[in-house]
Amino acid sequence: MANQTSTPIFDSDFLKQLEYLSLLSKRMFQGQLLAQRRTMQTGGGIEFSDHREYIHGDDLRYLDWNVYARHGDLLLKRFQEEEDLHVYILLDVSQSMLVEDPSEGDQKSIPKFTLARQIAAALSYIALADLDRVSIFAYADGMKVSMPLVRGKDQILSVLRFLESLHCHAEPTDLKRTVGEFVSRAPRTGLAIVVSDLFDQAGFREGVDRLRYAQFEPHVIQIHTAAEASPSLLGDVQLVDCETGTERKVTVTERKLRQYKQLFDAFVADIERYCRTHGLAHTRTTTDVPFDAVLLKMMRAAAVG
Repeated sequence: MANQTSTPIFDSDFLKQLEYLSLLSKRMFQGQLLAQRRTMQTGGGIEFSDHREYIHGDDLRYLDWNVYARHGDLLLKRFQEEEDLHVYILLDVSQSMLVEDPSEGDQKSIPKFTLARQIAAALSYIALADLDRVSIFAYADGMKVSMPLVRGKDQILSVLRFLESLHCHAEPTDLKRTVGEFVSRAPRTGLAIVVSDLFDQAGFREGVDRLRYAQFEPHVIQIHTAAEASPSLLGDVQLVDCETGTERKVTVTERKLRQYKQLFDAFVADIERYCRTHGLAHTRTTTDVPFDAVLLKMMRAAAVG
C-alpha cells in the first residue's frame, strides 16, 4: 500500500453543501436523482412508520394534515409496507484512483479518490435524507471492505468516517470479480452506483452486465483527470503503471500523443455507447469539477430523463 495522507476531506462547510444538495434533489428535481420507485400502500392492518418530505407530484391523500395545521410542514405519512430504496455504492479503491492532475499551479484539481469519496458522501446523504438505506462497498481486485446498510440522516457521520478510513490498494481493478462477491452479499436488489475511473484491465462491461442480470439498477460514475484524457508529455519518459507497477521507457512524440488521445476518446465513447444501449445512467467528470457541480449535473439529467 502506498503512503497516503489522512487529511480530512469533509468539514462543516461540506456538510452544509450536502444539505443544500439534498434540498435541491427533493424540491427542484422531484427526488429523481436516485430513481426512487415507491408505492404507498393503504388498507387494513397497515401501521404508520414515519414521515418524509412532500415532493411535487406525490398523492395529497397521504399528507399529514395535523402536522401541516400545527407547523405548516408538508409531510407524507409512510407505512411499514412502503418499500425503501436500497442504494449500494461500489467505490473503486485501486491505486489508479490516487492519480491527480500534475498541472502546475492548478489548485482546483484533486485526486480522483478524493472526488470519488465526496460524490459517494453526497449521494449517501441524499438517500439517507429520504429515508432510503445505504451501503458502501470498496473494491480493487475484489471486495476490500464494506459498510453495512444504514438508514436515517443521522447516520451520515458514520458514512463520512467510513469513507475517510479508506485507502487505495496497489492492485489491478476487477469489477467482474467484485460484482460477483457483491451480488452474493447484498440482502436485496436496488440501485448500484459504480464510482470509478473504469481503468479495468478486463473491461467494465462484464461487471455491470452481472449487476443488470441480477436485477440491480446500475449507475456508472466515471472520474478521470484532464491530463489522462489529454496528456502533454513529450520526449523520453519512463511510464509506470500505478496498479501493476509495470515500467516502460518510451519516446513521446506529437504523433503518439494524438494516437493516445484518439484511443482515450474511443474508450470514453465505448462506455457512453454501452450505457446508452442498455438504458443506464452514466456520468463522466474530471477532477477539476467540484463534487456539487457533478451532483447538479446528475440531477438535471435525472429530471430530464
